[in-house]
Amino acid sequence: MSLDTLARLRRDRRRPPATPRRRLPLPEGMTAPMGCDAVAVPARLGPLVLSRLPRVGCVYADEAHWWWLVPADSDYALEWPEPVHYSTGALVPDGPAAPGLILDPGGTIPYTPPIPLYLALCRVTGTTPAWSRTMTA
Repeated sequence: MSLDTLARLRRDRRRPPATPRRRLPLPEGMTAPMGCDAVAVPARLGPLVLSRLPRVGCVYADEAHWWWLVPADSDYALEWPEPVHYSTGALVPDGPAAPGLILDPGGTIPYTPPIPLYLALCRVTGTTPAWSRTMTA
C-alpha cells in the first residue's frame, strides 16, 4: 500500500458514514484487481456523460444517480466537480432498492477509465479541470 492510500484510509476511518451503505456488486465473472470505487452522477447527467466516453465500464442506476465503477484511489489528486460524489469502496446509500446494473461492458474488468470520466464530467458540469486552473501565489 502506498502512503497516499494509507492516509486516505485513515481519513475515511475518522468519518463515519451518515447513512447505512451497501457495496455495488460486480457482475458474474468480473474481478476488480485494483480495488473498486464509484463515482455518482445525478441521473439527469448520466446520458450526457455516457455519450462523451470512449470506453465505459459497469454503470449502475437508481432514480437519483448513475454510478460509474472506477479503480480504487481514482480520487487521488482530482477534485471531482459538483454535484458529483466520489464513493470509496463503491459504497452507495442503502435504500429500498439497490441501484441496478444498466451497462455491462462484458469481459472481466468493470472499470470506466477515471480520467476520461473526469473530463466528461467537467464538460457537462461546466467545470474547468483542476490542472487547467490558474495558480495564484
